[in-house]
Amino acid sequence: MNPFPSRIRDILLFIVPLLIVTSPPLSAQRVDDSIRIGSHYRTFHYIAPAPGAAVTRLVFVLHGSGGIGIGRMKETMSLQTIAASEPVLFVYPDGYKNFWNECRKAATSAANLEDIDEVSFFRGMISALSRTYGADSSAAFAIGFSGGGHMAYKLALTMPETFQAIVAIVASLPADENMDCTPSGRPAAVMIVNGTNDQVSPYNGGVINAAGVTLGRVRSTDATFRYWSSLAGYSGDPVMELMPDSDTTNTTSIERYQYAAPGRPEVTLLKMVNGTHSDPKDLDIYREAWNFLKRQIPATR
Repeated sequence: MNPFPSRIRDILLFIVPLLIVTSPPLSAQRVDDSIRIGSHYRTFHYIAPAPGAAVTRLVFVLHGSGGIGIGRMKETMSLQTIAASEPVLFVYPDGYKNFWNECRKAATSAANLEDIDEVSFFRGMISALSRTYGADSSAAFAIGFSGGGHMAYKLALTMPETFQAIVAIVASLPADENMDCTPSGRPAAVMIVNGTNDQVSPYNGGVINAAGVTLGRVRSTDATFRYWSSLAGYSGDPVMELMPDSDTTNTTSIERYQYAAPGRPEVTLLKMVNGTHSDPKDLDIYREAWNFLKRQIPATR
């Protein structure tokens, strides 16, 4: 005799195949790793690729001020869908005591006050992961949110030979008096995603106070966009396009301003009209970020 009533049996027959299709493969396991940088062990996390899967690119996904790598991993699970079909490994490092030593001179976090060596940390991760998975160690990418966006800017400013393409979400470059890095002066492919109603990182520039620390002044979004586009040799007006709006229940829309030309790194601004200090809800920003980074691959080989 069948132990399940017919109605329950029918429901199970529907649910079980659905779980098989939508659940992640059993081989997908989170790896928690660390490397020693100076007197500190720095930690990072990633989902191990399936056995035999090709990995040609490393993309570092950077949490915001006060966050952790695993937290950002949980907030960006759509990236793992991309990793299942693309030769890319998404890596989620941890800031030092939850913060990055990025380029903001006024930052009062321990990472900044102790002048933590982020460059050696990223070089160490790239070296270790390239040895393990065969990824290209000469061209890594970064996607950063808020304070992680500032860390992504630092990678492009100080390590452009390696980080030739980044995405910075709800982050603008430090103002001149708040700049604590020595920029290389080399161009990079950069996508900026900022909201006009951001109360933490003002779209038009100003002072940032977040996560219990003071972080100093930042440039306006337009000035940040001009910095990177001028460095790449662009002039005139960018191409403007209104992005498709998948969520018509809110008042947010997204305008894309793009500079792109053969032989030059692409520089793009996604202006979230009425957007706040958060990921946009009107499109899958992480698939958009990957598509941007992927367009830069021929120029970075």
